[in-house]
Amino acid sequence: MLMSASSASIINSSIFILTGFPGLNQYHPWFSIPFSSVYAMVFLGNCMVLHVIRTESSLHQPMFYFLALLALTDLCMGLSTVHTVLGILWGLNQEVNLDACIAQSYFIRGLSCTESGVLLAMAFDCFIAICNPLRYTSILTNNRVIHFMVTILIRSALSILPVIIRLKFFPYCCPHILSHSFCLHQDLLQLACSDIRFNSFYALALVICTVLLDAILILISYIFILHTVLATASREERLKSLQTCVSHICAVLVFYIPIIGLTIVHRFGKHLSPLVHVLMGNIYILFPPLMNPIIYSVKTQQIRSRMKK
Repeated sequence: MLMSASSASIINSSIFILTGFPGLNQYHPWFSIPFSSVYAMVFLGNCMVLHVIRTESSLHQPMFYFLALLALTDLCMGLSTVHTVLGILWGLNQEVNLDACIAQSYFIRGLSCTESGVLLAMAFDCFIAICNPLRYTSILTNNRVIHFMVTILIRSALSILPVIIRLKFFPYCCPHILSHSFCLHQDLLQLACSDIRFNSFYALALVICTVLLDAILILISYIFILHTVLATASREERLKSLQTCVSHICAVLVFYIPIIGLTIVHRFGKHLSPLVHVLMGNIYILFPPLMNPIIYSVKTQQIRSRMKK
């Protein structure tokens, strides 16, 4: 009898409860309609971008290779969260075991880091295209593009492993209730009943060395781009040069604004309703994958014309 009680305690200690919209559980079936539509648009839009780039030989260029990696990243972000979000809203399952929760946290963190790196690579592409167009093909060769992409993926996969691995060995305080419909690293840390200083400091350093550093480098690249564009004599040439970067600027804003909003809410919005935290978390996860295919379909003439065909 004692043995079975002990075993049950060990099993239960590895189970976590995900929440949907706190206090609005009765409306979850209704919320599932817009969320299902958003996920369907995420999958359809990003798959369409990938298909167009793969089948249209004129799009086999560095900019569109980076765009394909961006679409693949957004697609994976949707796949990594759809089962828990819709599972809760449809009333199927709110429980997730520790290993699955850690894996989901790893993919969310890693994919965010990947998207930041891809946006930086695309900024570099815009910088070379506008500031040094005559050497564009010699600088951004296929081999260099592949090296960039592999470096981005390796950075994302390895940099977050130390904090993710440590999550496996923390004891967790009851109740095991997470504040979102998916597992986030900071949510698991708040439930840990041990010293979490390494995870907290490492996570902060990681954000500074990846997302923040990428944002600074993107800003610097656009300062040089703007300087080059303003030095152009013709107004038409200025507009043409700026139009080259419009879709990328929109993608950068779509990615960084939700991250900044979620960070502010987590750091300074502890007095806010849990509903605000949940809403910001879902915007952070779903807004970039939803908007990027729309932005590039509308603003990129080659993709727009191919989709019309």
